[in-house]
Amino acid sequence: MSGSRASGVFTALRTQLQEAATEFAGGPDALEGILLGLVDDVDRAVREPLEIFPVCHHSPASALAMARRLREKQPKVVYLELCEDMAPLLTELRNCRLPVAVQAFAGDIDGFPKEWAPLSVVAPITEASAEYQAIAYALDTPGVELVLVDRSSDHVFQWSDTASKDEVSAEADEEPKSEEAALHGEAVGVEIGDLRPRFAELEEHLLRHGKVRHWSEWWHQYVEVPLGDSDHDTYRQVMFLVGSLFRRLAPGDGDRVRVDEDRERYMWTRMREHMAATGTDPEECLYVCGAFHAASRVEEFGVEGRSDSFTISPRTATTWQYGLIPSSHAAIEAQFGLAPGSVSIAATQWQKSLKRTKVRPYRLEGQAGARKSKAAKALQAVAPTAPPPARDRLSGFLQQPPVLDGLDEAELLGWSVDIVRAARRNGYLASTADAIAVFETSILLAGMRDRAKPTPYDFQDAAVTCIEKDRVPGRRDVRRLVEIMMGGDRIGQVGYEALPPLARDVYDRLEPLGLKLRQRGVQRALLDMAGRPELEACSDVLWMLRRLMPPAAARPIMGERRLGERSIQESWDLSLGTHQRALIELGYEGVSIEQVLEQRLRREAYGPRATTAGVLAAVEDSLLYLRSGRLADELGTHALKVLSAERTVDGAPEVLRRARALLAYYRTSRPELPAWIESFVRTGYAHYCTLLPTAFRDEDATVGQVAAMLGFLFSMESLALSLGCDRTQLELAVAQSHPEDPSKTALLWAAQVQLGTLSRAELRARCDALLDNPLVVPSYPRYLSGFVHALEPVPGLADVVVEAVSNAFGRLPDTVLLPWLPLLITTLRKGAADLAPLLIREAGRVFPGRLPALDSWVPPWRQPQVDPFAASRARHSATAAQAPRGLALLAAHPAACDAVAGLLGCEDGWQQPGPSPVPHTGAALLAAHPATCDAVAELLGCEEGWAAAGDGGAPGSALVAGHPASAEALEALLADA
Repeated sequence: MSGSRASGVFTALRTQLQEAATEFAGGPDALEGILLGLVDDVDRAVREPLEIFPVCHHSPASALAMARRLREKQPKVVYLELCEDMAPLLTELRNCRLPVAVQAFAGDIDGFPKEWAPLSVVAPITEASAEYQAIAYALDTPGVELVLVDRSSDHVFQWSDTASKDEVSAEADEEPKSEEAALHGEAVGVEIGDLRPRFAELEEHLLRHGKVRHWSEWWHQYVEVPLGDSDHDTYRQVMFLVGSLFRRLAPGDGDRVRVDEDRERYMWTRMREHMAATGTDPEECLYVCGAFHAASRVEEFGVEGRSDSFTISPRTATTWQYGLIPSSHAAIEAQFGLAPGSVSIAATQWQKSLKRTKVRPYRLEGQAGARKSKAAKALQAVAPTAPPPARDRLSGFLQQPPVLDGLDEAELLGWSVDIVRAARRNGYLASTADAIAVFETSILLAGMRDRAKPTPYDFQDAAVTCIEKDRVPGRRDVRRLVEIMMGGDRIGQVGYEALPPLARDVYDRLEPLGLKLRQRGVQRALLDMAGRPELEACSDVLWMLRRLMPPAAARPIMGERRLGERSIQESWDLSLGTHQRALIELGYEGVSIEQVLEQRLRREAYGPRATTAGVLAAVEDSLLYLRSGRLADELGTHALKVLSAERTVDGAPEVLRRARALLAYYRTSRPELPAWIESFVRTGYAHYCTLLPTAFRDEDATVGQVAAMLGFLFSMESLALSLGCDRTQLELAVAQSHPEDPSKTALLWAAQVQLGTLSRAELRARCDALLDNPLVVPSYPRYLSGFVHALEPVPGLADVVVEAVSNAFGRLPDTVLLPWLPLLITTLRKGAADLAPLLIREAGRVFPGRLPALDSWVPPWRQPQVDPFAASRARHSATAAQAPRGLALLAAHPAACDAVAGLLGCEDGWQQPGPSPVPHTGAALLAAHPATCDAVAELLGCEEGWAAAGDGGAPGSALVAGHPASAEALEALLADA
């Protein structure tokens, strides 16, 4: 600003600064321009007709000055530097316990890069902040209008198009150290009054000469404390000067400077539009903004600034959701790069200032913890009076010596006693001597730093030095204990009325549990669905929350949910109050958790990176949590398309596991299989047959993935063949496979055994040949790994695998066995840990159970092979030589004939043989029931019919004599029984 336009209020200050610059720099230079420019910025802001109130975020001095000014001036319009689209949410602050954050959230974005999603903007609000004082005054005072004038949430990301979303908020890149620090997630923070030097050398200079450790401590010592009891004009001029200093000494970051100036143009444009539309007098308004923006030099600055040089761009088509989320002191510190404990110390300083100055702060009516007060009176219409002429308060403030507060020994002594007591509770060996040492060291550190009164930061350093010593015995160190003692990490809570419909619905549906779920901490819920069937609905809600929210929000202790299974008793650890932010953000996606879950399942299944295993997982979740056959059929049909498009076998194990589970579920729960799963089996059979030769040769395909492919082909073979698939395709695929890897070679041999192209004897011979070849012995563990993986598609080979492992341990010498034994163990553990139980069970069946029996034990594969039907054939030959053909079977097994006779109602009993030829015993039964004999004869293809009685044979004898092979087979079977 040119000197001719400057007022004469700060003439003396300009003269002093000009003389100082000339003396130190040896003549006019850039230093003089900077110093005089600071005064010009202050002069310009002070002379603005629309009163500008500069603030610093979470500053007790700013909040105190704001409360004083509001009661003194009582403006009719309050312009607040906050995203204009967040205005409807501010009335819900009365239903919350501070600190909370106003949030704008966008899950589905339109107009921004897809990798930015989801977009989130938060504006934290604490009680010890100037913006809360302005909000409480405007909302609870009739006739006062609150207008938010800062850029919208959409413009926050529009104006950051030259950087990624993570670069907009550098603090969000750091991983939070605690659960409380993660309450804001990865949201971009918007705050009023970001006062921190952007010139690294300047900040380092201030910290070094101020003898402090971090910026929060410097601000507390040199700005916060001196401004705590200052008058309104002094406060404004000092804050204007600080904002101008940091602005003029900012580095040349073009993008950030551009965004700052655009924000200032945006706010002044909105304020002029509002005053022109409502006819409001600028003298009746108050503009609350950060001190950095108050000292603006843009052409649009002021009521009389240019109006035609800036055009506000339209918003994108992104749909934004708004709500309140819980915040905490730690979350604010982590997001905005403040020192740990600084916000808690500011809150404690705020309470002390209120007691000392007797200033009555503004609090929203109905606020949690607020005292009931009389209703605020409406503003009376009074004629505006001209403001008093501005006076130079800045010169006196800069020239006065620092105020040295007297030592408050009682306060410091109380701190020392309290920190020792807290240290003892946390495992430190602290004593009264440590309390005295902390007291004296605090005074010593304050004196070394040119302070008469120790600050909380001096006390913190003294406590760490005197108590912590060499180690931390508990979870918290002494620095954290001091932060807790000075006020602790206050965590806000969003009230029930301010929650989105989904969150309220969740709390309502979980009401039968009888727990206070809105409180922080872990609570145990016991569900006995057998005794209280109404708790089944609560169980459904909890399982869906388990699927949608962080794992710690709803953690099952007892009970599980699988396809076709339901628990009758469950136990849960719930901490919904601690994870309230996650529950609120679910409300941005839908009005019920069922709707949100369905949307997420569709998004996962139809996403560009969806895999067949992922789609089948979505099908399983839709059946588990939503019990929606319609959605499951739709997603299952989509799984066919995804499977046909895949050209790798990376997800084959997961596909096999989920396909088996779904097939078993449908077979037990439905009378017939859905059409999509039949098509999936047909498509999968042909798909994996096509990829099998390539997978055997591909080095990137693991043996487990190839085994899963074979498992799908062999386990689904019967169903696939019944649906029209051709087994020749599988045989050709196996014949075309020529692996080079030893583990895949063993897997191929197992597949050939399953198909019948390779006998077990040939497989055993090949294993023996491997052990006989000294060049192959080092890679024998890899062959064993392939055999173990083969148990997935061919579980009947468990005895062959046990034999192969036993032969290796029995035949190889220790010099060969010991080197590759670790390789064998690691290979089996890494690649076939889930198949080891099957192998162990088979070994337990084969090997003797007691140690003494091991000496005389002979492995089954070394025992001579005995024909199991030899004894039956011998007994049959002897019986056939002694008894008439066929009838000996009935006489040899009378119990069977008695049972059949009782079943048919025959009570005549057995006939006794006489001296004359009579029908054989049992023949009467055949003659009494000719229909049965006719049916058996027709089944066996006998067409001779019944023999006549005069032929000398018994009825039915021709049937037995005509089919000796059937009679022999039945006789052998009964003999074995």
